Formats: sequence, C-alpha cells, structure tokens
Amino acid sequence: MVGITVSENENIDKALKRFKKKYERSGVLKEFKKRAFFVKPSVEKRMEGIKAKRRASRDQAMRDRKSS
Repeated sequence: MVGITVSENENIDKALKRFKKKYERSGVLKEFKKRAFFVKPSVEKRMEGIKAKRRASRDQAMRDRKSS
C-alpha cells in the first residue's frame, strides 16, 4: 500500500504531487493493468520479443544520432 505523511504546514498540492510520484514509481497501476486479464505464456513471450526489438531499434537510432 502506498502512503505518505502530510505535515501540518505542507501544501496539499505538494503532498498530492509526492503521492502521485510515489504511486507511479511503485508500479501499482502497471501491476493492476497486467493482472486485469489473463495472457497466455506464448503470447507473453511474443510480446516481450516485440518489445525487445523496439527497444533495440530505438537504442540503435539514439547511437546513430550521437555518432553523427
């Protein structure tokens, strides 16, 4: 469970911003979306492969830009 302690003089906007950051970093929403429906292991492997290819091509493009 994600939670923060709000001090007496702290602005509510700052506290909310801190909570959102902590919530996002903890991966709660990502885990919730992942568990929303069942994905077969074969489909999961295929999706991981596609993600890896995308990541590799993006990294390669960044390297090409830096060397130019």
